[in-house]
Amino acid sequence: MSSDSAAAHASPSGEERKTTFDVRVWAVHELKGKNRSTWQVRWKVAGRPKPNTHTFPSRKAAESRRAELLTAVKKGEAFDVETGLPVHEALALRAAAVPPPATRTWLEVARSFADAKWDEGQAPGSRRSVAQALGAVTPALFDQQPPARLAELVREALVGWVFNTGARTTLGPDGRRTENPPPPTWAEVLDWMERHSRPAGDLANPDISHAALAALSRRIDGRPAAANTVIRRRQVFSMACQYAVARGDLTTDPLATTSWKPPKNVTVVDRRAVVNHRQATALLAAVDEIAPDLTAFFAGFYYQAFRPGENQELRANQLTLPDSGWGEALLAGNNPEISPRWSDDPDGGRQARPLKHRADGETRPVPLNPRYVALVRRHIDRFGVAPDGRVFRTAQGGPIKAARYRAVWAKARQKAFTPAEFASPLARRPYDLRHAAVSTWLNSGVPPTLVAEWAGHSVRVLLTVYAKCIVGQDEIAKRRIDTALAADDEAPSPGDPAEPDPTHGSSTPHPQPPGDGRTEPDIAGHEPAADPELDLGDSWF
Repeated sequence: MSSDSAAAHASPSGEERKTTFDVRVWAVHELKGKNRSTWQVRWKVAGRPKPNTHTFPSRKAAESRRAELLTAVKKGEAFDVETGLPVHEALALRAAAVPPPATRTWLEVARSFADAKWDEGQAPGSRRSVAQALGAVTPALFDQQPPARLAELVREALVGWVFNTGARTTLGPDGRRTENPPPPTWAEVLDWMERHSRPAGDLANPDISHAALAALSRRIDGRPAAANTVIRRRQVFSMACQYAVARGDLTTDPLATTSWKPPKNVTVVDRRAVVNHRQATALLAAVDEIAPDLTAFFAGFYYQAFRPGENQELRANQLTLPDSGWGEALLAGNNPEISPRWSDDPDGGRQARPLKHRADGETRPVPLNPRYVALVRRHIDRFGVAPDGRVFRTAQGGPIKAARYRAVWAKARQKAFTPAEFASPLARRPYDLRHAAVSTWLNSGVPPTLVAEWAGHSVRVLLTVYAKCIVGQDEIAKRRIDTALAADDEAPSPGDPAEPDPTHGSSTPHPQPPGDGRTEPDIAGHEPAADPELDLGDSWF
């Protein structure tokens, strides 16, 4: 059945849309399938290149739809040419359609992304890393350079305010955030950035996305940023772009098709920074003279591979400290030093968090070396513990500031090392003692899975980052090779009586820690054993 003529109707937005009365509706057509049939309704609206079709699982449903179309034709209702539907259906369809989202600027997208990551409950350090990465890339996404009077405030305001959700907003009891008034010193630069941020969609332009990548590769003074910093910023930028794609601000991830070669990342420990046991005990002896309340603190890095934040959260009730022999620690928290403005309670003190790479409430058992046990026992005897059980704290009961223990460490290095060693990277940071601990365990033959568990690493990271970098291990390896070759040189000639193979037979017993009864603290340097290979066992401790 068909009807001729044409007209026009207005959409809800006032747009003129072409309509027609020239419509032909065919009989329902059966489509036979392998297992069952379906039923198709077909109708042709003049002005459309192809007929409209609609397939139904039953003949009854198809006939019902055909009857609706025929009723519209008989009533003289026009059909919308664009959709092929009766006008009343086309109007209802357009009214129900979700309007496209308004185009957002990169600043709006990045700010929303930072808020979303903050509300995931990230660690304060991770929140700061996100803000710093976004603060590095966003200046490249303005449509012009800021005025000279504002240029120096851009990065400061981005990191300190725009991408610091805790400072910029207040969380209400209903879980919603309200914007706080900005500091007066940043008001003008914040207004300028809002007006000059590019639309997020501009990142589809390869020139603009390349400019953003170049920006995150530089320090604020224009010099190249460290490789690790660049890679971390790139990861955050990529996550922000994927966030924009998921929310319709970008159609595709611009970085997925951008040709950009990241700098080579240094993933292995610098063996020049790793001390041997003689050097480590000399350093601990120097610390003991300068600040005896920090001797056991530093010993936790070297003997136990504790992280600084784990040392800060170490509590007496987590420790088993026998009079002699090995003890055990059950680590339960981590409290790295970071500005409280990146925490959920910026006005409070430092807040303990779960162990790194572990869920909240998960613990990590670590065997305690007898030398470390003796040092901790001595520390508790002399200095006691905090009211909450923390082993290490200031005289006022607070956590030990990094500025203090780094200053003590610098003095200890100068006291314990030769001028050449002091000028080298050897143990330049207290954290290098942790590297020495993990490397020593590996070189001593401890299975990597067990080392990873003790140190709080994955096995993959462990085997990637920690090489055999104990000072003096090359000499041990060379001596073993020399011994093997010498044995071959001394082998009897053909026909000579066979002699015992010097590379086989009974092994030399492994040396045991000296002393009996309660282990005494070992913080003084000592002369190396005559056989370096035998001294390897001692270096594990």
